[in-house]
Amino acid sequence: MKLSELTGSANYFEDFEVGQVIKHARGKTIEGLENVLITNLVMNTAQAHFNEDAMKASPYGGRLSYGGVNFSVAMGLAMQDCGENALAELSMDNIRLLHPVVHGDTLYAYSEVLETQDAERDDAGVVTFRHYGVNQDDKLVFQGERTMLIKRRSHWGER
Repeated sequence: MKLSELTGSANYFEDFEVGQVIKHARGKTIEGLENVLITNLVMNTAQAHFNEDAMKASPYGGRLSYGGVNFSVAMGLAMQDCGENALAELSMDNIRLLHPVVHGDTLYAYSEVLETQDAERDDAGVVTFRHYGVNQDDKLVFQGERTMLIKRRSHWGER
């Protein structure tokens, strides 16, 4: 098996065009496991993330998912289409958490290509995406930008 067969065929640098919108196929339900584990690991002491009793009376009716989990899931859902051929993450910017996520919500993602540019190396180019995360009710919960160094088909693809 060739290395090029292990990745998708339409996500090299040459495949991305400014203005292109990519709807990602998978969704991910936010479970208490992800939220409580990460909240505790990063020592976030906001009870909204881990005190069910305190949150029952809140307008949300339950524990809120930690924003770091929410944007990580949305960006992760985008990786197969946008970053499968990435050589490096160059930046993550303009992270915005726009709507609360509670345990049991399912997140979906789509991405927009904001910019493509040549890199300082011949075998790759730089692509900037804006990733969006929406919940099962189609409410925008996350928006953020990510810039990646992505392989060029001309150097890494099948020959």
